[in-house]
Amino acid sequence: VQLQASGGGLVQPGGSLRLSCVASGLTSDYYATAWFRQAPGKEREGISCITSHNLDTYYADSVKGRFTVSRHTHNNTVYLQMNNLKPEDTAVYYCATTNLGSCYKDYVIERVYDDWGQGTLVTVSS
Repeated sequence: VQLQASGGGLVQPGGSLRLSCVASGLTSDYYATAWFRQAPGKEREGISCITSHNLDTYYADSVKGRFTVSRHTHNNTVYLQMNNLKPEDTAVYYCATTNLGSCYKDYVIERVYDDWGQGTLVTVSS
């Protein structure tokens, strides 16, 4: 599986961005796609997830109510709409997939995910 993440950039606090993750080479219709982020000097954290089959979703408390994950089945693309961005959202954002097929909160961790995109940088600053 190859993943291509895009959509990062520089945005002012309170602004919005939409990240995209295009997947190719998928061999199953049963999987989950998650967004992780890694800020400078911090560990990578799972912030959102969506399943392929029932569109179940997960959000970390840090982004709940501000970020929305969605999936376009036609083109195998997962989006992360990020609104009301804060300086603490500054990080490199990665998308990843797993054949586990669940977005249960305890499964949205690095070691569960098999395939990763290259990351896209989001900078929130005035």
